Amino acid sequence: MPATPLDLTLDRIQTPFGPILIAADAQGRLRAVDFWDDEAGLRRLLAKQYGKVAAAFGQAPAPIRRAFEDYFAGDIRALERVPVETVGTAFQRKVWAALQRIPAGETRSYGQLAAEIGEPKAMRAVGLANGQNPIAIVVPCHRVIGADGSLTGFGGGLPRKRWLLNHEGAAFKENPKDAAKALAKRQPELAL
Repeated sequence: MPATPLDLTLDRIQTPFGPILIAADAQGRLRAVDFWDDEAGLRRLLAKQYGKVAAAFGQAPAPIRRAFEDYFAGDIRALERVPVETVGTAFQRKVWAALQRIPAGETRSYGQLAAEIGEPKAMRAVGLANGQNPIAIVVPCHRVIGADGSLTGFGGGLPRKRWLLNHEGAAFKENPKDAAKALAKRQPELAL
């Protein structure tokens, strides 16, 4: 971890499902995304990932903001051009790199992802690494689904995962139990 604080800019970006927080460095690389508009939570994540961090609110680099705006406006490949920087174990970084190779509009199972990285028996470890991804949407952990094609857990919540996959035109099976829960909660902003 760096001896001097890592300088980051925090920014809020409006999405169809509410604001997200992002953190970018001075070189214009995305370092973190938080779905819950939880500044304290994002700061904890950044401290865990990078140690000393000097993070202040401001305008994220224009290319990052534009890519998010274009993505939510319908250009499902727009986030592919966002440069990212992560820290993690060698295994986590291998999983996150594999996630970035899943094209928009497609999905993979944990088993397929494990096989792709040369660790076919490491499905659970792939799931854990997927869950530790600090740059959701851009490092598209939402594109990983169950072996049977159904939605599985997602740090941003299943309604957001469902929205993102629908937005990208990806095929998945709806788990009737999860769909019923979503309807019961009546979250119209996520039913886009």
